[in-house]
Parts: sequence; C-alpha cells; structure tokens
Amino acid sequence: MNPALITGLVLAGGQGRRMGGVDKGLQAFAGATLAQHALQRLAPQVGRTMLSANRHLDDYRQLGVPVWPDALPAALPEYAGPLAGMLAGLQHCETPLLVSVPCDTPHFPLDLVVRLSDAMTAADAEIAMAVSRDGDSLQPEPTFCLIRVGLANSLREFMQSGQRRVHTWAAQHRLAEAVFDEPGAFANANTLDDLDRLRTPRGP
Repeated sequence: MNPALITGLVLAGGQGRRMGGVDKGLQAFAGATLAQHALQRLAPQVGRTMLSANRHLDDYRQLGVPVWPDALPAALPEYAGPLAGMLAGLQHCETPLLVSVPCDTPHFPLDLVVRLSDAMTAADAEIAMAVSRDGDSLQPEPTFCLIRVGLANSLREFMQSGQRRVHTWAAQHRLAEAVFDEPGAFANANTLDDLDRLRTPRGP
C-alpha cells in the first residue's frame, strides 16, 4: 500500500496518572521528547503525521505537525481515553487511512505500518490491529491501529453510547491482526521507572 495514502497519528492525550500527572509526551527520551521520538519513528512509514493531545497544545505545536485536541462527543467526560484521540485524528484526516500509535511506546516496529497495511489488504479489512507475541500467548495492542477514515461516524456513535474500549469498537468491524514477534517492541512507559528502563540503549 502506498504510504502517501496513510496519515500517522501520535496519541499524546493521556493523563499520566501513574507518572504523577506529568504530560507523558513531553518527557525526555533519546535527546528529544517521547512525542517527538514517536513522530520521527512514524514519519518514514506514512505520507504525513499529526498529533492529538488535551493539554500543552502550544508545546506540541512546536514539533511542526498539526495538533488536534481530543474529540469529545456530547455527554462524555473531559477525558475519554485513546478513542477520543483517534476520533480527532479521523475527523481531521485527509487521506483514506489513519494509523495511530501512542506516544509512550518508543520502540514500536519500524515496519509497523507496512505490516498493518499488508494484513488489512489480505483480509479486505476495515481495521488492522497490532498483536504482540509473548511466549505462547498473543496480546492485542489496540492503540496501534490502521483505520479506514470512513469509520469516524461509527466511532463517534460508539463513544456516545458510553463505551471506551478500543478493541470492543474495532471488533464491530472487519478486523485484521498483524502479529509481531519482536521482544519489547510494544513495551510502554506507564511510570517514570518504566521510562528509565526504556531509555536503556537497545537495537532499532
């Protein structure tokens, strides 16, 4: 699939509660911030990039990409989880496809998008989701999704019904999975200690 057909979205709208309320995306990582690192890792895989956040928007705009506040359909609380960022991305996406990645998972695969797009094409799916392998078990990685932009209304209605789980919404559509075997590729920083561990040098 042509990368020019895909917009990459970095999700940076988390509350950072387990980090003491800090804005995760603005935490230092590899000479940049987590959000900047995610954009740099994603950019070669897609035609364009953007970011969703719900605070410090001016700081994020200094990264040189469009920044959109989380989309909150009527009657939803101020914070509605990653789906609110995905909805914002879908509403502003100008390409047929949107791929989302969270800002706090700095070692996500460099071939993430091509493998998601291959899975989508092979299954004629509407959504392709990353799945990580841990021994004999498979773990869905719901925020790593390739989504057809025509699903924006479906997502809005799902959120308006009071639901917030990415996988529950995705399972309502033709869903493909791309399995990744790379150890640690989807390790994320929930706490400051997690972030320190992720800063330990490793391969690409």
